[in-house]
Amino acid sequence: MTDRANPTEASTGLVTPATSGVLLTLAHPALERSRANRALAKAAKGLEGVTFHDLYETYPDFAIDIEAEQEKLLAHDVVAVQFPLYWYSTPALLKEWFDLVWLHGFAYGIEGNALAGKRLFAACTTGGAAKAYHAHGYNRFSMDEFLRPLEQTAYLCGMVWETPFVVHGAATKDDEELKAEAQRYRARIASLLAAPADAELGA
Repeated sequence: MTDRANPTEASTGLVTPATSGVLLTLAHPALERSRANRALAKAAKGLEGVTFHDLYETYPDFAIDIEAEQEKLLAHDVVAVQFPLYWYSTPALLKEWFDLVWLHGFAYGIEGNALAGKRLFAACTTGGAAKAYHAHGYNRFSMDEFLRPLEQTAYLCGMVWETPFVVHGAATKDDEELKAEAQRYRARIASLLAAPADAELGA
């Protein structure tokens, strides 16, 4: 039995009901082996207003329930996607989720304005160190460039693109370093929850 079946772990698949707030969609095909993504998810999912949604636990056969997923998107103000960077992109099921759920006429197109005004936030982990992600580094491009397809998705759908959250060198961090990253992540998710209220107060 893997950690996905352990209710004390971040990967319980439990969904906190919400009519606004953050839909935290996790996509990791081997979460039981990921110290970093489990730590991040566990830190964020306990926040009030966060709906935690593990794609690989929900759809191990990739048979995505399009209508159910669209309802989740409609019910939240912030759509957050958390994933490990795989071959400079998202894991396969997250890409499938975008392909099948974010449809023309729903997410984009002349009548596809269901997500307009919502915010899209990406959180990802990398195996390489931060210095590898720039023009003269090992990977030649910055993380902003690798995440550009998601940024353009937000633009196409009339969404607000939030500054991404990235944990570099995730596999080599010790427990204290991961704890610090998890606290930083929790604070960032909390700031996304607070942002609308703050904006109203400043209006």
